[in-house]
Amino acid sequence: MGLFKRTSPTEKLQKKYEKLMADWHRLSTVNRAESDKKYAEAQEVLAKIEQLQA
Repeated sequence: MGLFKRTSPTEKLQKKYEKLMADWHRLSTVNRAESDKKYAEAQEVLAKIEQLQA
């Protein structure tokens, strides 16, 4: 019963990272500039995740 389970900040960032990477992959064949922006955003989120875990 996970109805009221709170997600940690790390879990929220992980989901955001996964979404950005999916967007990056989808855009990589269509629009290279937007793809690069999504990848940069994903790397910033990954840095935040690593900072929280340290």
